[in-house]
Amino acid sequence: MSMEQIIATVRGFDGALVFVPGPGGDSPEIAWGDAFFYYAPDGRMPQHVQPYATIVTKDYPDDTASDLDPPGRWRVNVHVDRATFRELTGEEPRGPHRPRNFAAADVLLPHPVYGALGWVAVVNPGEESEGLVVALLRAAHDAARARFERRGGAYFTSPDQPGDGTSP
Repeated sequence: MSMEQIIATVRGFDGALVFVPGPGGDSPEIAWGDAFFYYAPDGRMPQHVQPYATIVTKDYPDDTASDLDPPGRWRVNVHVDRATFRELTGEEPRGPHRPRNFAAADVLLPHPVYGALGWVAVVNPGEESEGLVVALLRAAHDAARARFERRGGAYFTSPDQPGDGTSP
């Protein structure tokens, strides 16, 4: 499954916003070419809200274990609930983690940096993991929608600025 196929799949989810920063915007250069997935039914970029999933296309200074700098390597990252994390990894998100080869392709693993926060990751999803990755993206999108609806259908910057597409 290609990065473009994953992005197209998520764009097909009701209320999805896929942000792919590039030159000419306000995003730092290191984020150019990566993708950030949000639930944003109004089509506006939520502020102060973490994406529910991302695709990264390169190593970051504090995140090099997946060896993403060689051409053609990228990683999809998805936030999952605690039960799903346990089911997929056999570990607690905040518990001790066994050693892993975070550079292995087409294998679902705890995120090398954010696993303790409930993130899982797959480098170059392929035949073994693509169905699972799509299912996890759908579940993460649905969870983001549920959070949005619990908050009254809007993100807020402050209590006196409701409904402007941002959160506290």
